[in-house]
Amino acid sequence: MLANLNGWHAVIVIAMIVLLFGAAKIPALARSLGQSTRIFREEVKPELRSSDDTEQR
Repeated sequence: MLANLNGWHAVIVIAMIVLLFGAAKIPALARSLGQSTRIFREEVKPELRSSDDTEQR
C-alpha cells in the first residue's frame, strides 16, 4: 500500500494537513507530539533495563 506513494502524494497529504489544522496550529501539534514521544521513551527505558537485568541473572 505504501510502496505506491511518491513525492506528489506527500505534498498533497501535507497540504491537506495545513488546510485542516491551519498553519498556526502545526508547530503546537509538532511540539506536543515531540513531548509525548520523549515521555514515552523515558517510561520505556527503565522497563527495558529491568527486563535486561532479569534476563542476565
